[in-house]
Amino acid sequence: MTVHLSHRAFESLVANALDSLPESLLRMLDNVAVTVADEPSEAQYAKMALEPGMVLFGLYEGIPLTARSSGYGMVVPDRITVFQHALEAEATDVESLAAEVRHTVVHEIAHHFGISDDRLVDLGFEQAGGSEMAWEDEA
Repeated sequence: MTVHLSHRAFESLVANALDSLPESLLRMLDNVAVTVADEPSEAQYAKMALEPGMVLFGLYEGIPLTARSSGYGMVVPDRITVFQHALEAEATDVESLAAEVRHTVVHEIAHHFGISDDRLVDLGFEQAGGSEMAWEDEA
């Protein structure tokens, strides 16, 4: 079963995911915007070198906090994009969609903090070969 929400309702799920995070974590976010898109752009697909049939839930684009130097400044905000259609396609109901949206938001925020996919596996947040980043579409 696929869940379909209006764009506004899906944005509310993303906002709720952010609101559910500890204030101490949110205060550490620096120059990052969280956005929603229906699906990745062609440029985002190309940047990620995704093969046909691969699906992306979210994407962090920017300079992680761990890579910023004293010369960092006057730059456009980093961007976390959450992809509505991919997440809806995997959800069985609104509750599972909300949980996966939150997981995706946290995963992409981890990249903002400089935490790699491999480290997320080491920390137990993702499974090896994790489905969060990209996976083969079984359809």
